[in-house]
Amino acid sequence: MNDRDAGASALAVPGVTLAAVEAGVRYENRRDLVALRFAEGTTAAAMFTRNAFCAAPVTVAREHLAACDGMPRLLLINTGNANAGTGEAGLAAARHCCEAAAATAQVAPTEVLPFSTGVIGEDLPVNRICDALPALHESLSADSWEDAAWGILTTDTRPKAASRQISIDGRTITITGIAKGAGMLRPNMATMLAFVATDAPIPAPLLQELLEPAVECSFHRITVDGDTSTNDAVLLAATGQSGGSPWTADDSEALASFGEA
Repeated sequence: MNDRDAGASALAVPGVTLAAVEAGVRYENRRDLVALRFAEGTTAAAMFTRNAFCAAPVTVAREHLAACDGMPRLLLINTGNANAGTGEAGLAAARHCCEAAAATAQVAPTEVLPFSTGVIGEDLPVNRICDALPALHESLSADSWEDAAWGILTTDTRPKAASRQISIDGRTITITGIAKGAGMLRPNMATMLAFVATDAPIPAPLLQELLEPAVECSFHRITVDGDTSTNDAVLLAATGQSGGSPWTADDSEALASFGEA
């Protein structure tokens, strides 16, 4: 087993490419727009904020994840602006960004999941985000996990990334994740985004069963200042590119090993 922390290079996950660019969402000279693109056939599971006043991107991400049957192709993440407390205009802004990203990536709009973090109560600068999409798409690379980890930060002072590799049935399985969050932390994630990907062949319903207990014993136990955010989200994606048939509930040993990892 190989385990790496944020101080080491995050391992590439077959079937995942990433990019981070400067879109000028709120500040100049910082990466603030990130994309994760998944190979066709990738499955995903997610958990979102339990705050009753969830932000527009949370609502749209939930809708799109259901509409694409748990098989998204692109994550679009911006920092600097949470698109929270923005009402119907915020929902329209999130959907517009998804449509523009989908056109650029040549996928369906419902295959794009939006995530935002940053200042609450301000309109999302849709034009700046959309203008940066071509550069974002052109920059996609399998080795850009660390760039993405920097690109999703808000008040964090360092990126947070980790990788682990395990062997299951003679195949090497890679798991890599990034997260952001420094303030507004309490149980139930809070102001946190986390994106984890693996090349294991796991259907979406089983991914959800694996993700929920992992979050319960990790992110849901963190407390800093007792506030719950409007934008929290954790997503786990599985590209299936390690090979082999999709796992089923009968693959109990494989699922247990993966769940522990």
